[in-house]
Amino acid sequence: MYDQRTYRRSIKDGDLVSFQAVVKETDLYIRASRDLSAVAVAAITEIRDPLERYISEHPVFLHSLEPLQVGPDAPEIVRRMAEAAGLANVGPMAAVAGAVAQMVGEKLLHLSGEVIVENGGDIYLKVSRKRVIAIFAGESEFTGKLAIEVEPDRTPLGVCTSSGRVGPSLSLGMADAAVVIAPSAALADAAATAVGNAVKSERDVDAALELGRRIRGISGIVVIAGSNMGAWGDIKLVRI
Repeated sequence: MYDQRTYRRSIKDGDLVSFQAVVKETDLYIRASRDLSAVAVAAITEIRDPLERYISEHPVFLHSLEPLQVGPDAPEIVRRMAEAAGLANVGPMAAVAGAVAQMVGEKLLHLSGEVIVENGGDIYLKVSRKRVIAIFAGESEFTGKLAIEVEPDRTPLGVCTSSGRVGPSLSLGMADAAVVIAPSAALADAAATAVGNAVKSERDVDAALELGRRIRGISGIVVIAGSNMGAWGDIKLVRI
């Protein structure tokens, strides 16, 4: 059910146009002032091609669970992922979904004043009015009840989620949801993985928050594990 991304059906506002852009494994759900799906598909291809070539030449980049150094001549997406992974102390692929979402979003901003790009639970957004982002935590009691309120002057922004119970992405923890906010979606993605990895049981929420707050550059965290929930930083939670 989660691989089919049924949570996308819960979006309720109607002031932006929604469309999908899919290239191979990349499946983006995008909201903008008009349908820019053709532009988005071209952007995904432009971003993916150099990443795929780099991985074919440096397969360790795909499999490493630890940060890697890359050269200044590496493709931009590779450099963004490596930098984010270094800050969060995780492997570079932990940042790929956020990095792709942000880089596609940045290209679309030339054609739309507002852009929201969702990539498997990882979001990049630049908006002109307040938006509310619901937290999806699988079967948790908090799903459908809790959201993050984002003011437009805080964007562009990355809001990324890692889970050990929901979705296909690798997590070494058991969090229902580890959500991180940061100006960089690549960093938010990598940091969410690090925070989620720290949750081995419901008792680890505080420890995971403490680990996350030490990652330079992030501004807010929410961790949900079973019946426990905790938050840290510049983040406004609202009931929905």
